Amino acid sequence: MKKTLTISAAVIAAAIALTGCSSPDASPGSSDGGSMPGMNHGSSGMSSSSAPAASAEFNDADTMFAQMMIPHHAQAVEMSDIMLKKEGIPAEVTDLATKIKAAQGPEIEKMTGWLQSWGQPTEAPTGMAPGHSMSGMMGEDDMSKLEAAQGTEAARLFLTQMIAHHEGAVAMAKTETTDGKNTDAIQLSKDIVTSQEAEIQEMKDLLATL
Repeated sequence: MKKTLTISAAVIAAAIALTGCSSPDASPGSSDGGSMPGMNHGSSGMSSSSAPAASAEFNDADTMFAQMMIPHHAQAVEMSDIMLKKEGIPAEVTDLATKIKAAQGPEIEKMTGWLQSWGQPTEAPTGMAPGHSMSGMMGEDDMSKLEAAQGTEAARLFLTQMIAHHEGAVAMAKTETTDGKNTDAIQLSKDIVTSQEAEIQEMKDLLATL
């Protein structure tokens, strides 16, 4: 069920806008991203509002992790928003959607700040290295089905899709943990693995009750 989809800049911008009031010094959350072996880089011009100076060093794996995780998280926020607008959804499922949106929205802002402080583009370059696809992304048909579904059917579809989405995020996060250099990015990747693996189990348990 793993698919890839390029998320438009507008969707990412909207996700960032939703989290504009979040705390900039929130502790590292979770993230997932592919890695790309390469040269190490030093950050120039770290912003006082971004990661501390101790986290100035980064490499290509850190950059790609953030560039890929931003649209990946943006889609999770979009999927959660779709569910929160529906009627007749079990409370446990809407609570989960609220939790996912609350966690991943600020992480989008955090990773965007990192890339800006590193002097790197916030979007992955066109034609990025083969093998660095965003695992677990939903295609347009999947999103349309989620939009159209109602009630228990929508809840089941959301849980099924989000399990696959989280599994992709966990895989990308584990790659960052292994290949990354930036301490904040590595910590975020570890946090993502911990939190999203727990949510995967929670969603499987919920799915079994519907």
